[in-house]
Amino acid sequence: MTDHVKDGLDALDEGPRPSDAIAPGPSAPEANRNEHPSVAALFERFGRSVVHHEVVSGGQHVVHVEPGRNVEILTWLRDDPEHRFDLLADVTAVDLGGGAPIQVVYQLFSIPHRRALRVKCLLPLDALEVDSVVPLWNTANWLEREVYDLFGVTFRNHPDLRRILMPHDYAEGHPLRKDFPLRGRFSRAEQTRRALAQDVDRFYIPAERAVGREPQEVFFPESPEADADEATRDET
Repeated sequence: MTDHVKDGLDALDEGPRPSDAIAPGPSAPEANRNEHPSVAALFERFGRSVVHHEVVSGGQHVVHVEPGRNVEILTWLRDDPEHRFDLLADVTAVDLGGGAPIQVVYQLFSIPHRRALRVKCLLPLDALEVDSVVPLWNTANWLEREVYDLFGVTFRNHPDLRRILMPHDYAEGHPLRKDFPLRGRFSRAEQTRRALAQDVDRFYIPAERAVGREPQEVFFPESPEADADEATRDET
């Protein structure tokens, strides 16, 4: 027998490797808050609740705020006429791995003042909860659901907090977390078994099922020998 030669897909079967430890707090140096009028005003009004300020990506100002005051601070940024961040362009999250907090990110833009600002809340892994901002910007509804689905962050008081990309009963966790295996937490055989056991009525309306097509037969090989047998059948 020849020795097994590793290829680029072996890492998928080996699963995730632990990340290097990352410091829990911000790593970028503190920036000059006076370069951005809204940042300077935030520090003046909310004091220590504005934890950190940095400038990244060629001029993007980022402020880290206490998670417990996110709605209060974001409401002020939206409503104060001197700042008027009336557009919530995105809500997303970042997982740096290594035990670092999950970063919930709000990308804001003030149309009247033509001004952008990024606001972050850092959530420790044992307390992944923060208040929803759907009452401030309705566009946050599906965006927060995506963060909940893919990162596992719970948004308190969200009107309809449920998965939006993965099935509602998806049992393998949150796919954009750094500790999530590339091929999922279940084996391929178990993933196939669960897929075949699903009730199709949960995913299709009656009109879609009434098309009348014959179901396609799908072959799932369970071993290299079965792969070879399938290839032989295809050739003949």
